Amino acid sequence: MNIDKIIHTRYATKAYDSSRKLTAEQEQQIFDLLRFSPSSVNSQPWHFFALSSDEARQRIIPAMTEPNISKIMNSAMVIVFSTYKEITETHLNAVLAQEKIDGRFATEQNEKNQDEGRRFFVGLNNSSLDEQRAWMARQAYLSLGFLLLGAAGMGLDATPIEGFYRDKMDSALFLQDQNLTSVVIAAIGYHGSNDFNARLPKSRLNQNSVLTHL
Repeated sequence: MNIDKIIHTRYATKAYDSSRKLTAEQEQQIFDLLRFSPSSVNSQPWHFFALSSDEARQRIIPAMTEPNISKIMNSAMVIVFSTYKEITETHLNAVLAQEKIDGRFATEQNEKNQDEGRRFFVGLNNSSLDEQRAWMARQAYLSLGFLLLGAAGMGLDATPIEGFYRDKMDSALFLQDQNLTSVVIAAIGYHGSNDFNARLPKSRLNQNSVLTHL
């Protein structure tokens, strides 16, 4: 991965080439990008829905705003990022158990410290259900950023999408029954010849406007 080239050339794709699909290896790499995304205190308060079939895409079309429908239908894969409506004991225990399986604790005290530390930080963002959901949504956006950069490193194009109706999306994917709610979407694939954004120069505010080096 040439990180310098990627950060200067990647962009939000506006039109996709529907004839170009992902290989099984590329799909698995995307799944790995999502699963290994960073999150605060390794909380992982999310579930990702990867839509690649036409049937799956059609399910969420009623939840999309008009400008984004073509991206959903023509990209190679669509990822719907969802988070829990409320973080549960079951989830916290599952994360801790997996960390133990993966060998992260040399002693029982290390395990206890990790559990207590995570619960402390979850508690800091738990004065209300809305605050907890906002904190979990921020974790989903960390994952989104990880995916966007990773996809570019794979030579793929991607588009972050907030233009959808959450209630309709939750209904389309039956998220209410899973203690989940949709947060953001990403389309992934290859840009089409009609993607005007591919031909435009990248534009950002100058470094002194957005960065202070102390």
